[in-house]
Amino acid sequence: MPIVRTAVKAGTSPDLKQKIVSGIHAALVDSIGMPEEELFNLVQDYDPNDFFYSRKFNEISRSDSIVLIEITMRRGRSDAMKTALYAGIARNLEQNANIDPRDVFIFMHENDHSDWSVGNGKFAMKIVQQPGQDA
Repeated sequence: MPIVRTAVKAGTSPDLKQKIVSGIHAALVDSIGMPEEELFNLVQDYDPNDFFYSRKFNEISRSDSIVLIEITMRRGRSDAMKTALYAGIARNLEQNANIDPRDVFIFMHENDHSDWSVGNGKFAMKIVQQPGQDA
């Protein structure tokens, strides 16, 4: 179950935010086999005066509307799956949200089951992908 944090330039419309979230989610489902119902994406606005970044890092020209995507999930996905995920996100955001792929910056954190509790205060290592019950 990935947790996604997406940072967008302040003033981004709610409709565009929804398109960005949907594009990221579709790529996660398609490329790593994430179940459709596992949607957790916190979208936050950044003030351009508070976010400093290289407009030419790695020889990629970026605009002033970069979309920063941070994904945290359990380790175990292959480099091929991650490659497909990154390409899928960029493609979806370009096609569905009109975001230039050069403005899509993605990074990932991986951890283990023991690093999660997904509800009811339960240690995820004990439930490992088993559905929980409401308290």
